[in-house]
Amino acid sequence: QVQLVESGGGTVQAGDSLRLSCAASGRTSSIYGMGWFRQAPGKEREFVSSINWRGAMTYYADSVKGRFTISRDNALNTVYLQMNSVKPEDTAVYYCAASKTSTRVIGAIDYWGQGTQVTVSS
Repeated sequence: QVQLVESGGGTVQAGDSLRLSCAASGRTSSIYGMGWFRQAPGKEREFVSSINWRGAMTYYADSVKGRFTISRDNALNTVYLQMNSVKPEDTAVYYCAASKTSTRVIGAIDYWGQGTQVTVSS
């Protein structure tokens, strides 16, 4: 089993920056990659960004490209999401995710964090 603990959510104004962190513990050697999904009220959970644990390949949703940056610290088993130039439409609960196979498909996610709220005011 792998446990994921997120931190860093909060309320910010449009144009501000925010950094989310997700620390993994447990059988982290089984993880292929980690990433972030988000779910806004009344909407389905959607992919935001992910990173492979070994090759450091990164992936982004079109809606966040150029504004968000994902990174990892293998020694700490932690992944970060740096969110710059945030917009009101970024408001959502952000979930950390880990997978043994693919980090971009919800159906392939093996472990989820509890979620952290990000609210962007205009």
